[in-house]
Amino acid sequence: MTMDTTPRTIDYSAFLQQQLATQPHNVMAHVLGDEQIWIKRAGAPHGMGRYRAMAVLAGLLRLEVLRPVPNPGGPVAIATEVRRLQDLAARGVHVPEVLAVQENGFAMRHLGRVGEEAHSLGNAIERTLRADNPAAVLTLWQQGMDALLHVHHQGTCLSQAFARNMVRDPSGEVVCIDFEDDPAAVLPLPLCHVRDALCYAHSTAIFLQQSGSLPEARERWAAWVARGSAEMQAVLATSIRRMGWIRHLPASRRLGRDLQRVRAAYDLLSG
Repeated sequence: MTMDTTPRTIDYSAFLQQQLATQPHNVMAHVLGDEQIWIKRAGAPHGMGRYRAMAVLAGLLRLEVLRPVPNPGGPVAIATEVRRLQDLAARGVHVPEVLAVQENGFAMRHLGRVGEEAHSLGNAIERTLRADNPAAVLTLWQQGMDALLHVHHQGTCLSQAFARNMVRDPSGEVVCIDFEDDPAAVLPLPLCHVRDALCYAHSTAIFLQQSGSLPEARERWAAWVARGSAEMQAVLATSIRRMGWIRHLPASRRLGRDLQRVRAAYDLLSG
């Protein structure tokens, strides 16, 4: 993190231009006067090979929700993220404030207090789990579900709706981050909503399982699904049915945490 004694009236565009040319990392925090901002610089363009492989897998499994959403990286990803942040903010979704933009990077406001890390919802749930507080685990998990439902009711979606991409600000409110791709540009919106739901379930169900909260979470999940569109509910039901093979996967911890996450998510979705 760099420190700066810039006066209170800040020329964000000039500061962005300077840092894009000099900062050693693509994403860095900077303190200017009494505030903190982040500057994100375009990285190298991404290859498309893994997206083609994902498309083949989605076809083999007959799971449209697994169709890849390409993130080309480079300046295109920067333009996509800025556009998505501005669009989501205009719809009333809590996202970082964009302060200045250039073709190869942009500046956004920090989500926490100056010098303090803004923790993800995933980290908050995991800390609560370690504190042996199942009720608080469920409360935090529900907060993410509520944030996701709000996004969907605004007629849009997230990009990768994992709990790590939901940050709790100092007031405890959920703020969504990381928008380098745009699912709605390549998938129908109901499919995007299911994609969001599956990402969130995949990243959180293991905590519900470990805290003993899965039975109540299943009831809350069903209530959440019932508030979605009929099209979303139909796509979700079909997707879960076609993922039935997951129940036959071994549950042993020795086979890795990723497999445990998949099993726990399916237990939540199919309960």
